[in-house]
Amino acid sequence: MSLTDILSPSDIAAALRDCQAPDSFSPKKFFQISGMSKKSSSQIKEIFRILDNDQSGFIEEDELKYFLQRFECGARVLTTSETKTFLAAADHDGDGKIGAE
Repeated sequence: MSLTDILSPSDIAAALRDCQAPDSFSPKKFFQISGMSKKSSSQIKEIFRILDNDQSGFIEEDELKYFLQRFECGARVLTTSETKTFLAAADHDGDGKIGAE
């Protein structure tokens, strides 16, 4: 399964266009534009599984910086600031990684 089996390719493209400039990435806005915020919990877990590059059950900081590239190979890498902000927003237990929940 791929991300385009769950999300519309045009929505993904729009979300990527919205954050092309360095330090313009907002997870909340990206999730809204891409359509992720409207998906069921089972669909979100499938998206998470696809994004979890090493299939560890977690998305760690080193994986997170390549988040946009999981949606499109040519997308930019998140800046250090964007990566840390994204991780802080989603790491609810402070262990330095994001779980599927």
